[in-house]
Amino acid sequence: MSVRHRSVAVAAFALLATLAARPVAAHVDYVTEDSGDPLDAVAFVAEVLSDPFNAALFAGSGLVAVAGLALYLWIRPTIVDIVVLRETLAGYGDLVPWMLRLAVGLPLVGAGFQGYLFAPTLAFDPGASPLLRVLFIGLGFAVLFGLATRIASVVGLLAYAWVFLAVDPLVVLAVEYVPVFIALAILGGGRPSADDMLLAVASTPDSYYGRIDPVHRLKSSLDEASGSLRRYVPTVLRVGMGVSFVYLGLIQKLADPASALQVVEKYDLTAVVPVDPGLWVVGAGVTEVAVGLALIAGFFTRGAAALSFVLFTTTLFGLPDDPVLAHVALFGLASAVFTLGSGPLAFDRWFGRPALNDEEPVAAAD
Repeated sequence: MSVRHRSVAVAAFALLATLAARPVAAHVDYVTEDSGDPLDAVAFVAEVLSDPFNAALFAGSGLVAVAGLALYLWIRPTIVDIVVLRETLAGYGDLVPWMLRLAVGLPLVGAGFQGYLFAPTLAFDPGASPLLRVLFIGLGFAVLFGLATRIASVVGLLAYAWVFLAVDPLVVLAVEYVPVFIALAILGGGRPSADDMLLAVASTPDSYYGRIDPVHRLKSSLDEASGSLRRYVPTVLRVGMGVSFVYLGLIQKLADPASALQVVEKYDLTAVVPVDPGLWVVGAGVTEVAVGLALIAGFFTRGAAALSFVLFTTTLFGLPDDPVLAHVALFGLASAVFTLGSGPLAFDRWFGRPALNDEEPVAAAD
């Protein structure tokens, strides 16, 4: 191994170790009760960083992260592994609708059976609200099977908007549903899906089904009409995921440190890494905001998506009572962003040194 590649490996390991040692990305409201008296967020951060050790560790971690990213961006075109990885991922584009359908279909079915509106904190009584239960279960199975995918996605968006405007704006905890629904409304069900199978039957000359089914003729028109929008699907997904991360870090941790401190205490996180509990909270919040802003800007997009996936996985093992279904949509979103990359309107496109000459293809609906 050359000196330069050995330095890259050391820097990458240091960056990964620094970030992995911080709190996992979790929805604080899912695993805590009422935190009682709130803490002043600005005063809390100032107090934590006024400790010289905390300030040095925080600043040092940030410098290591920035140096690691800069070094990676400098030598990226020389790494054959990255080139092969991107070429392989480019071939998975047509599977992205399937990934997204699984990502929201499963938690929608779970929400219907367990009785909550997108986010587990917004519970309803399934017995007293059978229509809501049928709505979520029906939407979930329609999306899972890829049956009338665009219609189901639009209905899902309208249901989310209704919950946000008329029930409780805290449904923003599950904001990851929005970019997935938008992407599916553009892409359709993809392959494999019931829509694709029925379209093949309906398009066959002299088929009995084709004589009675005008819906899938409409699907062909929608596929053609949405063609110009497909290239923006990676942008919609990464921005939506970035907004979710910024909300987790800024609103749920930095702006509400009392609740975040509950998580540190409840799971004894200071026994994992023996640092001040306040530094756990500040480190987690800043890390999640940084990852979110990187995704929104489209900077180091696949790296941010990969880190997100690691954080979500750690959550499942580190927080045993965190509802698994509540994070399935984020897993699917991270997988889709990692597969597609940044898309247009991204710093990766404008300032990066891409390992491929051609623009990576965007998932097709057919």
